[in-house]
Amino acid sequence: MIETYRRLYGSVDGLRVFRAPGRVNLIGEHTDYNFGFVLPVALDLATFAATAPAADGKLRLHSIERQETREFDVAGLAELSPAHHWTDYPIGVAREVARLGFAIQPANILIHSTVPEGSGLSSSAALEVSSALAFLGGRELAPLELAKLCQRSEREFVGIPCGIMDQYISVFGREHSAVKIDCRSLDHQLVELPDGVTFVAVNTMVKHALAGSAYKDRVAECAAAVTAIQQEFPSVKSLRDVASQDQFESVAGLLPPVVARRARHVVSENERVERFVASSARGELETMGKLLVASHRSLQYDYEVSCAELDFLVDHALPIDGVYGSRMTGGGFGGCTVTMLRPGAVEAFAASIARSYERRFQVTPRIYRCNPSGGAREVTSSETIPAVG
Repeated sequence: MIETYRRLYGSVDGLRVFRAPGRVNLIGEHTDYNFGFVLPVALDLATFAATAPAADGKLRLHSIERQETREFDVAGLAELSPAHHWTDYPIGVAREVARLGFAIQPANILIHSTVPEGSGLSSSAALEVSSALAFLGGRELAPLELAKLCQRSEREFVGIPCGIMDQYISVFGREHSAVKIDCRSLDHQLVELPDGVTFVAVNTMVKHALAGSAYKDRVAECAAAVTAIQQEFPSVKSLRDVASQDQFESVAGLLPPVVARRARHVVSENERVERFVASSARGELETMGKLLVASHRSLQYDYEVSCAELDFLVDHALPIDGVYGSRMTGGGFGGCTVTMLRPGAVEAFAASIARSYERRFQVTPRIYRCNPSGGAREVTSSETIPAVG
């Protein structure tokens, strides 16, 4: 990556490199923007932002994966509007950094990511957080404020009404642990996963076009459910406040059928997160696997954010020896599944699921071991900065 930077920009004087991981969410899907519970792990797949000062008042952003450079006048960043382009993510972050009183310095930035785009492994948050660290350039910002800044940029500049999970886990990830996040209090709990299991993400290699619009629809449908539930339970300010599945079912008939299904998923998914964490502490591997499958069926039928490719991967994973459970992960309509299995079963699982998927869809899925990783940070000189072919 350093040699690529030198070839592109001519000098590596003052170069600093920042890393922010992607994530896989083990369970707790579409609960974050409903102020509920999620259980992600940060991955060793990450986005790297290499930055050094520029002397001409410009901010240059080059993506190795896209082989594209865009440049901006630093003085004019506040006047920019979204371009519906990948650079909206770092530019939105730069504007938020400046709003906190940190001057954006002219810079040449090289971006390299091992997080596959459109996979549901949160390449956008990894780009946001690594860019924020590059813009800050070592100036201190509390970790929670960093996550909130990146979420604001995606909501207010990019225009995606996302929850905070992706940015939060990119900042707070921990090796060897999942992180249970309370998306209302923004507290978290480290969850040590039991021995004898591993998690594998399988990428469908598709992202259906309706993903963005459907996401916004689900946010609106959940808000509509809250408004209706408040007629019977005024204390409910978000679906997180519904005390139990029984309480929800007592008012479900007051909601339009589609809105009721959306709310049912969120309420039941919050309960599944709690049960998954408790089962993990007790080493109840079979129960954990069943909760993953129940989560997928809820996303498939109640929340309706799955697709044929995701359903196929889940259905064909479950009979494979060593598999405890599987579900879609991420926003849906493509991206990845996450499968829980015995570590010794990974190789045979990968071969079997790839063979089945290729036969059905004529596409080779990419498969990634989900190794829990530390959160965002500067890459020190003693570490290996990734090579770029």
